[in-house]
Amino acid sequence: GRVAMAEGEGTVSVDYEVFGKVQGVFFRKYTQGEAKRLGLVGWVQNTSHGTVRGQVQGPAARVRELQDWLRKIGSPQSRISRAEFSNEKKIAAPEHEDFQILK
Repeated sequence: GRVAMAEGEGTVSVDYEVFGKVQGVFFRKYTQGEAKRLGLVGWVQNTSHGTVRGQVQGPAARVRELQDWLRKIGSPQSRISRAEFSNEKKIAAPEHEDFQILK
């Protein structure tokens, strides 16, 4: 849960899915930019049902920042209705080289 990891120690991996008007509004590009700014790795892609999903990995405190961004901000034209996070776990080291936009 969120409280247990609030100290932000270690590296975490979290899957996410963002609902709302998030396709065709440069959402993936902005997510990639924000993740890179925070020094995070992972990926982002559009789904066939109109959402954007992906995985983010990095220092817990930075991952929290991206989670807040995915919940509340997004790209300038987006309208986020909600963001869901799942499969949160501590990992020894990031499993991705960088943060990619997948087709």
